[in-house]
Amino acid sequence: MAKSSLSFICQNCGAAFNRWQGKCESCDEWNTLVEEDTTGTTSMPVSIRSKRKGRLFTLESLTGKSQDAPRLPSGMAELDRVTGGGFVRGSVLLVGGDPGIGKSTLLTQATSLLARAGHRAVYISGEEAVAQVRLRAERLGLADAPVQLAAETSVEDIVSTLSQGAVPRLIVIDSIQTMWTDTVESAPGTVTQVRASAQALIRFAKKSGAAIILVGHVTKDGQIAGPRVVEHMVDAVLSFEGEGSQQFRILRAVKNRFGPTDEIGVFEMTGLGLREVSNPSELFLSERDLGSPGTAVFAGIEGTRPVLVELQALVAPTSLGTPRRAVVGWDPSRLSMVLAVLEAHCGVKLSGHDVYLNVAGGLRIQEPAADLAAAAALVSSLVNAPLATDAVYFGEISLSGAVRPVAQTSARLKEAAKLGFGRAILPEQARSEGAADAGLSLNTVGGLTSLVADIAARGNPRGNREAEKNATPARFRRQDG
Repeated sequence: MAKSSLSFICQNCGAAFNRWQGKCESCDEWNTLVEEDTTGTTSMPVSIRSKRKGRLFTLESLTGKSQDAPRLPSGMAELDRVTGGGFVRGSVLLVGGDPGIGKSTLLTQATSLLARAGHRAVYISGEEAVAQVRLRAERLGLADAPVQLAAETSVEDIVSTLSQGAVPRLIVIDSIQTMWTDTVESAPGTVTQVRASAQALIRFAKKSGAAIILVGHVTKDGQIAGPRVVEHMVDAVLSFEGEGSQQFRILRAVKNRFGPTDEIGVFEMTGLGLREVSNPSELFLSERDLGSPGTAVFAGIEGTRPVLVELQALVAPTSLGTPRRAVVGWDPSRLSMVLAVLEAHCGVKLSGHDVYLNVAGGLRIQEPAADLAAAAALVSSLVNAPLATDAVYFGEISLSGAVRPVAQTSARLKEAAKLGFGRAILPEQARSEGAADAGLSLNTVGGLTSLVADIAARGNPRGNREAEKNATPARFRRQDG
């Protein structure tokens, strides 16, 4: 009889300890250690496993032809864009997102489209009853889709059922935190159960060739709950993002073994489910407030797709000892760097002002090409000078104040011209990349100083003359007479 083995497992990172302690030494989280019985994590005693002989396997050479893995299009162009062209046979995807963001809605639509195309699609729900899933499908107008439903949480029962008959092309497990397996004696949702259940489902996917999508809960920090090893076990990790107050939803690949990790899929939440947005730029700029100070349009790139989005900045005098720096949709460290360059090289004094920066539409920007647009929006708000409504900005700012070129300039300019913009403010080196073919008027800047001087010269500071002196950078103040 195997001896009982108890360990304290961290529910955040999966680290194991011999005794309980208030703080996990691996992830520095407090009160996350839970006592679990790890006796059943191994299928045979150590003495037997040590005597088992290994099996022979064939060694391959580097030469030879490698066939591309066959893909199954989901019928949703935005989902296929993120996955790399569709679902690969035998692959396992992990989808995470905030509660109520639309994960179940997205996967219900994907399975319904595959089922209507003649493929066997199975939806296993561990959180909802079959009647609840049917109500959602009826609300989305997908009740007639031949999707096979079940409300089950036992991994052994799921694998045995799906092994009968034709192999499903797509299986959705909603969610992995509700699954449990007999091989481990632990409560559902614990790190040990999540890891063991995911391993059993992944083994079934590789053996049968079915594509499996696992839905994962997220923590308050936005990270997928459970052990990190699960993210390493699966083939792709997708993050479904969005604000509850916004109708836009962004599907982003965090990890993808069969495709790119810099592509995004854009959806709009409607009463009939998620609607694909083929032109995100037009949607992000649909509610743009023209002629307001502190707004600049940034021409960005998400994977292979150019995206135009509005950056909104507000610079206001502060009464606090330490000014506030708040940013939504951009890297806070990047904002601090741009503010430091503006103050050190351009004479823009922001130490007595609160600074707020927001990316409109709920998009999260990751590339440094947004530096120039952010700086233009900040200076525009500071001196109360509206920027040109037909201009787009992009360029990376170095610590010396120089504006450096960015990749895919032509694609950014073509997208701007398609949406009716007339000119672009970009780095000087961009002219050598064939940017003039887009048909826009190009205003190149070599350094941030010249851009700040141009905006400040057109400023109309709020308040009296003293306020104008405080708002306008010292080296760019207009002289009387």
